[in-house]
Formats: sequence, structure tokens, C-alpha cells
Amino acid sequence: MREPLILVAEDERDIRELIVFTLQIAGFNVVEVPNGEEAVKKAPEVKPDLILMDVRMPKMTGFEACKALKQQETTKDIPVIFLSAKGQETEINTGLDLGAEEYFLKPFAPDDLIKRVNKILTKYGKL
Repeated sequence: MREPLILVAEDERDIRELIVFTLQIAGFNVVEVPNGEEAVKKAPEVKPDLILMDVRMPKMTGFEACKALKQQETTKDIPVIFLSAKGQETEINTGLDLGAEEYFLKPFAPDDLIKRVNKILTKYGKL
């Protein structure tokens, strides 16, 4: 079985690099994009097993991107985890209502990220 592929959409380069590095060390294949619009374009091409997406991004927010992905036949079943520095209840509920699997607050410990990613990939039979 191939290593799971994770698509990371995060506009802040330092955070994106940290996430990518953390996932690669844990043995995942990673594709990275700088915004939601790119995530919507890239996901049908690479068919990731999981998408990690920042909420606040230029061009298209994580919420808009998630909504677009959930409307496409090829990407609607891919689990999405939102990453955000804002943890207000309403924003978390919006993310979950759009079909996200989880809402993960920044900053986070790399170990926690890997645990959550493993949990969701296991749930979807990708590990």
C-alpha cells in the first residue's frame, strides 16, 4: 500500500513548511499549495487521502475551498482538516457544517498533528 498523500493548503510559508516537514518525517507524501483556489485545482489531479487547510487564505478561504471540493464528485469524499489560529465556536461550527472532519487550532505540537492525521486516515481506511 502506498504512503498516504496529504494536500496542505496554507498561505503562510513558514507554517506550511513546518507542516510539510512534520508530515514527511512521519512518512507521508505531501503536496503543498499556497491558497484555497490552488487546493481546489490540485485536489482532483493528485487525489489526496486527506487535505489540511488553513481557514484564512487569499484568493479563496479554506471554507470556500472546502465547499467547492465537497461539491465535486472526484473530491467530495476526501476528509478535510481545517487549521486556524481562531477558535471561536461559530467558526468551528461553520467548518464542520461544510463537511470538515476536524478543526485544528494553531499553534499545535507536531506530534498532535500526526496523531490526528493518523486517526482520520485510519477511520477512512487509508492507513
